[in-house]
Amino acid sequence: MKSLELNTFLEYRYLSSPEFAPGGQRAAFVVQKAEEESNSYSARLYLYDGTVRQLTDLGRESSFTWLDDQRLVFPAQRSEHEKKLQEAGVAFTSYYCLDLRGGEALPFMTLPFQALDLQVIDPEHFMVIGTFHKDMPDAYTLSEDDRKKLAEDRKKDTDYEVFDELPFWGNGRGVTNGRRTSLFHVSLNPFRIERLTSPEERVSDMTVLGSDVYYTVSPCQARRSLRGLEIRVWNCESCSGRTVLRHPDFLGGSLVKVGSQVWVLASDGSRYGLNENDSVYRLDAEHGRLELIRREEYDMYSSVGSDCRLGGGHQMQERCCCLYHITTREGSSHVFRLSPDGASEPVMELDGSVDAITVSDHASSMLLVGMLDMHLQELYSWDLESGKLTQLTHFNDAVLQDVYVARPRSMTIQSQGETIEGWVLLPQNFDPSRTYPAVLDIHGGPKTVYGPVFYHEMQLWANKGYIVFFCNPKGSDGRDNAFADIRGMYGTVDYDNIMDFTDAVLAAYPQIDPQRVCVTGGSYGGFMTNWIIGHTQRFCCAASQRSISNWLSFWGISDIGFYFAEDQNAANLYTSPEKLWDHSPLKYVRNARTPTLFIHSDEDYRCPEAEGIQMYASLVDLGVPARLCLFHGENHELSRSGKPLHRVRRLQEITDWFEQYAKTDRS
Repeated sequence: MKSLELNTFLEYRYLSSPEFAPGGQRAAFVVQKAEEESNSYSARLYLYDGTVRQLTDLGRESSFTWLDDQRLVFPAQRSEHEKKLQEAGVAFTSYYCLDLRGGEALPFMTLPFQALDLQVIDPEHFMVIGTFHKDMPDAYTLSEDDRKKLAEDRKKDTDYEVFDELPFWGNGRGVTNGRRTSLFHVSLNPFRIERLTSPEERVSDMTVLGSDVYYTVSPCQARRSLRGLEIRVWNCESCSGRTVLRHPDFLGGSLVKVGSQVWVLASDGSRYGLNENDSVYRLDAEHGRLELIRREEYDMYSSVGSDCRLGGGHQMQERCCCLYHITTREGSSHVFRLSPDGASEPVMELDGSVDAITVSDHASSMLLVGMLDMHLQELYSWDLESGKLTQLTHFNDAVLQDVYVARPRSMTIQSQGETIEGWVLLPQNFDPSRTYPAVLDIHGGPKTVYGPVFYHEMQLWANKGYIVFFCNPKGSDGRDNAFADIRGMYGTVDYDNIMDFTDAVLAAYPQIDPQRVCVTGGSYGGFMTNWIIGHTQRFCCAASQRSISNWLSFWGISDIGFYFAEDQNAANLYTSPEKLWDHSPLKYVRNARTPTLFIHSDEDYRCPEAEGIQMYASLVDLGVPARLCLFHGENHELSRSGKPLHRVRRLQEITDWFEQYAKTDRS
């Protein structure tokens, strides 16, 4: 059996966004792949109508919307004119229409702004959420030549940025200061664009119910408020709108059409803070109130981690007056059905991860993109009546054929009054009489989970002779709100859970050489790696990725810092800075002796590079072996969707670091 190679992921296919056409006779989805030569990813549309076939081949079609049961539209830049506009920095979105009955994709419409979300009212009327800058709110009304001139003028200001808002940047979005989102109504014949919201408002979500469009808005302020839910409705026939609800306490909220109703998923965070799972409400638009359907204790989305995904898709979808949704339970994500009376029942429960779903019109079948039975992503069909699962695609069969894939061995322990679940991966040809190095891998979040899902980096290390182990400490997702709540406890009970699990793994697998155990993690896992090296010297080396080291600096420079640091540490920068410092790994770095590699990206605005640099500089100053690898042009998603060659270098850096301090030939 062959061994998995470090760069094998360059051959993986990543599936996303399955969507039935109206009528449920066919569905489209997206397939992406790394392109080593261009150091980017290609994306193409595929169709399933009993067989699977490719629809597009330009390689840049990463999203689509069904226009009717035979036509779909997708954003693309296919003409030389469009490419020149993009190079000039002109804001626009061109859509092409592909008729499945034959012919090439043809130009459909071009919007004079960047479109984020498009929903169909009918084949000639659309609702679009689009972006613009506050200093040029009416740029979309200008001629193309005038918009070119605006773009040329903006280029004169590229040597500096002006911030007057908080947050002023966002991970994966760059500088967001001054950026606004509005709701637009677009008509084709005649072509007309109407903005429905003020330039001083942000539109976050929308759902279409007949001729009514419900959407959420929030005011633009110097410091963005997390609280306050305002829902409006606009009628496409009367061309009139009104506010139907203002709720001052909710932490935002999302909308979904269910039958003839609009449901609202929201939380006020009164019990568990920002990480409290959403409850489900029915919107009474006539009386401007919300009626509780279900106070949900579990996450209604998938948070199962993997480095083998690109793209997204529906996490929930309405059919037959019920809401079908993905939910994270323990280390897997399943599909549940929520009824209008609040009853919730499982529809599909299998080990692994359901990444995106679409349900047929009559709720007889469901298509899903999943990572099941330790396979990479494929498209599956689930018969909602018989419960039969059928694999429809085989994009990734060949790449893993005759390759060793370690099967996760479940392990459950009791730690600090909690049941902690984890898994162990054994090397190929595991020999109980040998000794092995090991890797402890810690997930991000912390409100995410690890589970029995294919993870390339872990499989690589298992193929290179390491025993790899990982768990879901308190603070993780997949359990109820109380389990996920570690506000004010970072580095305490979660640290104890991880160390107790490490002890249990070493006891269960005496083949592990305790002098050759490595530790790594990213984001929250990077925070915990930084914390670990300041509190124990049991690990032979560490690799801290996109980490947090200092809650005081994180507060002001992270795109989420000004609210996340306070909420998660139960401490305020102004009145209790000492508690923020108490939970900062940098406070304890003087105790560190563990050789540590730091991985960061200079466009990571979630855990900015300064967080890793502070730890790195401290270790070097203290004489502890340390190395910092900083990636240019990458952000917080480097390990999951960074440029392919950067992902190769990142994993090579970590693996070489492990090999240097825990060589497999030292048995």
